[in-house]
Amino acid sequence: MPHRLPTKHKKALRHHPLKRLLDYGHKYRTQIWQAIACSILNKIFDLAPPALIGTAVDVVVQKQDSVLAHLGVKDIFGQLLLLSFISLIIWGLESVFEYAYARLWRNLSQNIQHNLRLDAYSHLQELELAYFEERSTGGLMSILSDDINQLERFLDIGANEVIQVVTTVIVIGSTFFILAPSVAWMALLPMPFILWGSIAFQKRLAPYYADVREKVSLLNSRLSNNLGGITTIKSFTTEAYEQQRVRIESQAYRQSNQRAIALSAAFVPLIRIIILFGFTATLLYGGVAAVAGKLSVGAYSVLVFLTQRLLWPLTRLGETLDQYQRAMASTNRVMNLLDTPIAIHSGNISLPVNLVKGKVELQNVTFTYIGRNPVIKNLSLYIPAGNTIAIVGSTGSGKSTLVKLLLRLYEIETGTITLDGIDIRDLQLKDLRSCIGLVSQDVFLFHGTVRENIAYGSPDADEAEVMAAAQVGEAHEFIIQLPQGYDTIVGERGQKLSGGQRQRIAIARAVLKNPPILILDEATSAVDNETEAAIQRSLERITIDRTTIAIAHRLSTIRNADCIYVMEQGFLVERGRHEELLEQQGIYASLWRVQSGLK
Repeated sequence: MPHRLPTKHKKALRHHPLKRLLDYGHKYRTQIWQAIACSILNKIFDLAPPALIGTAVDVVVQKQDSVLAHLGVKDIFGQLLLLSFISLIIWGLESVFEYAYARLWRNLSQNIQHNLRLDAYSHLQELELAYFEERSTGGLMSILSDDINQLERFLDIGANEVIQVVTTVIVIGSTFFILAPSVAWMALLPMPFILWGSIAFQKRLAPYYADVREKVSLLNSRLSNNLGGITTIKSFTTEAYEQQRVRIESQAYRQSNQRAIALSAAFVPLIRIIILFGFTATLLYGGVAAVAGKLSVGAYSVLVFLTQRLLWPLTRLGETLDQYQRAMASTNRVMNLLDTPIAIHSGNISLPVNLVKGKVELQNVTFTYIGRNPVIKNLSLYIPAGNTIAIVGSTGSGKSTLVKLLLRLYEIETGTITLDGIDIRDLQLKDLRSCIGLVSQDVFLFHGTVRENIAYGSPDADEAEVMAAAQVGEAHEFIIQLPQGYDTIVGERGQKLSGGQRQRIAIARAVLKNPPILILDEATSAVDNETEAAIQRSLERITIDRTTIAIAHRLSTIRNADCIYVMEQGFLVERGRHEELLEQQGIYASLWRVQSGLK
């Protein structure tokens, strides 16, 4: 009856990082086998010189009674000439296969690194916003950059070394038992102890390197966070405080590395001591056998050389294991990211943008952020196609959350949201988001030119269309006054521009997209009164025959909306036009009096 692994062992094997990596790299199977074959052949030809040396010693000592003489080459010069020719071929083939395996392994490592990073990033883009809110940008950057680079370094060098060590053990072990079975066991005696020690060190090192990867992730998070908030750090003069916090994270990373190094550094010295016994035994007992005539001088020379070639390379196992454990710790982190389930799946119904009318309806919608009380509570809302509606309310009432639910950046718990009568969960995500233009109060501009940022999402737009969108967004006038006009670099997150300028570029970007549904989430919050008035005039033009949802604190910007909804603690508490809400003398009327200076 065949031996069966216990279930827990099967699971452990299935989830071992090396197995996960091999499963991922199955499409590179041909290239992997080619690289392995070249590594093995290179090592075989690399191990041939000791045999040639032994044969040469045999020729010098035995002359016409040498092994080559028995093969038909009697002349001593002919024997040496033959050995020289064979050496030339062996050294040439060794060099050829060394070039081949180096190129194959390096290209393989680059291919896997490239595709793994793209796959990880692509998967990351599919995850819901809640995933990013629970993790730091620096930590995710560490996975996409440092962890994948760590894996690349192992594939580049370590994989070949492991294969060549295994090849060395098999080839030399076989040669020993062919030439001198009585001496072979002495040379091979240290092998079980070396292998046992290697496995033991591997198991001990694994948690240390997992901790190292975690610590470097925390350090990267701190650095990324601080660089993003450098203006705040400077304005609050907390440079020394942040320097200390970085020092603490860096120190934790250094100490974690030191613990791993303290263990891994002990490997080579211990292995050297074990190797010493095997080498000494071969040198002593092989020499005695050669003197007694039980072993030829040539064979003894081969054994001595091969013993060193067999055992000394094993000292590199420490460094190879070090690379391996770092790579496996990184592999786990990358594969855990790839295995993260996607919570929001695209629907199957296609709805081209040109067919969207823009009728939106929410029915009994409830939503709760993880670990918090419900933000939206049994909310129903109807937005006719082509209408402009406004949503107002105090901070934290759930206004911006409605926008995220409409874009399916989060999934509702109960209820339904429909677009033109179709449940948005049944729509293809790309179609749903393509028909909505969002201008957020937290404007994000990419590092690049003004033109590139306006055309973001509309790559086929020509220069005239970009400029027309900028004029509608009241951005053209300030853009042409910039040093390079539309070719001016805005800097990371648009830091070279003012808040109002960034907001106007964001409006131009939405205008160029020309979506049937436009969402303005505090779209004029960062502009002065004059610019706000100009943008309002533009919005009056671009909202014609377009469904518009405006979220605002400044009630003056939405007073002309077809309908205004007032939210409070996740509920809709008032609805109506501006004049109707003022007559109700409720929350909206109270807010209006405060903002208009009547109270």
